[in-house]
Amino acid sequence: MNKLYIFLMTAVVALSFAACSKDNPSGDTIFPTDSPQRDNFEQWLLKNYTYPYNVDFQYRMQDIETDKKYTLVPADSAKCAKLAIIIKHLWFDAYNEVIGPDFIKNNVPRILTLVGSPAYNSEGTMVLGTAEGGYKVTLYMVNWLTDENLSDYNMMTDYYFNTMHHEFQHILNQKKPYDTSFDLISEGDYVSGDWYLQSTEKVAQPKGFIRNYAMSEPREDYAETYCQYITNPDDVWEAKMINAGAEGRAIIMQKVEYIRTYMMDSWGVDIDKLHKAVIRRGQEMSSLDLEHLN
Repeated sequence: MNKLYIFLMTAVVALSFAACSKDNPSGDTIFPTDSPQRDNFEQWLLKNYTYPYNVDFQYRMQDIETDKKYTLVPADSAKCAKLAIIIKHLWFDAYNEVIGPDFIKNNVPRILTLVGSPAYNSEGTMVLGTAEGGYKVTLYMVNWLTDENLSDYNMMTDYYFNTMHHEFQHILNQKKPYDTSFDLISEGDYVSGDWYLQSTEKVAQPKGFIRNYAMSEPREDYAETYCQYITNPDDVWEAKMINAGAEGRAIIMQKVEYIRTYMMDSWGVDIDKLHKAVIRRGQEMSSLDLEHLN
């Protein structure tokens, strides 16, 4: 039996050498080396996202880049182009203005993915955006965009800009953790997955939460307080504080102070300057040229 085994192995090795000796591959490689053909939008994305910030802006939906538990549809490319212009103006360029390009290059997610439809959870809640591992942010509902709401800062803030700043704060927290004593401010009032049962902001704010989603857990409270402070015009923020009452206002502003200190000490970002830059840029939305890729 051993002799047969040795004989067979010898035959296999001999055949292998024979095969190799006659191996003379010809023709083109199966791995293409030519640059892919890119349309105007894809060229614009290279110029404005990939080359300056090393960001892969994915507007063609790839199933490997989406969560399989959701039923999703691709995003309309024309709407993706308009949203890409606005994202750059209100997110990347706002930070660039306040802290400089190196902060953006080093910390923005490497992948931005756009999806046409919302993502619905089993309990009926809707996912507006997700952040994964500090390197990727996914934005949903792109196909819901209309020319009217593309120039409506408040609407765009509710569905996109809050999500962008919220998820970006998660990324920063993953790189440099915040002071966990923040978690103790509202320690007994977090409701985990039942946050959506707190029907409105009007319920959450008197308890010291800027929105009902902030009641889910401390890290979401942190990111939600940050994004709301950054993106809300002064009159909108003040209206929330009035609804919160004296006690709720004091709690929320204590949280803001934690965030203000963290962003300055850890990242050199003045959130008050960032807030002003974002609001000013929001006022410029209606004058943005969304029809041409310059």
